[in-house]
Amino acid sequence: MRVVKRVRGYAEVIGQARRNRGDLVGWLGRRPQIAAATLTYETALLFSNKLDPRLKELAELKTAGLVACQFCLDIGSALAHTAGLTEQQLVDLPRYRTSDAYTELEKLVIAFAEAMTVTPAVDIDELRDTLLTHLSKAQLTELAASIAWENQRARLNQGLGVQPTGMADGLACAMPEPRRAP
Repeated sequence: MRVVKRVRGYAEVIGQARRNRGDLVGWLGRRPQIAAATLTYETALLFSNKLDPRLKELAELKTAGLVACQFCLDIGSALAHTAGLTEQQLVDLPRYRTSDAYTELEKLVIAFAEAMTVTPAVDIDELRDTLLTHLSKAQLTELAASIAWENQRARLNQGLGVQPTGMADGLACAMPEPRRAP
């Protein structure tokens, strides 16, 4: 049932694209092997459902905000709404540590996304161990794969100049986060 709901949510969100619709497809169409690999990985993550989709969406949005990918924030914010995240959760991502909008587990997931995304890389052993008190190893694997993939997505989209499509127009959106000094 969870898979069906997620597939419907993705289809609904993609159908809301209003502008720049061909940016990403146009680029990937130039390299069919990369397009096929991208589609395969996206499908694998979509059909991996051990982890609550809300947690995946939070982690991916945090990653997109840290990388400052406008396209990822656009689609991610729209997907977050279909997954049931609140407007307050989207707005509070940059200050998640002090926000009352998140549970303890949600804060740990966001912290994990942040730790996997910031450069230089940080030691995440303690955070991973703490997450394993809340999640199974299969769920943590799915979470880490989703975060790593969002990093790849965001950096590819930025490198190619993929623009937002308006999927989240009229909704509360996660915002790019200020870059921290190294």
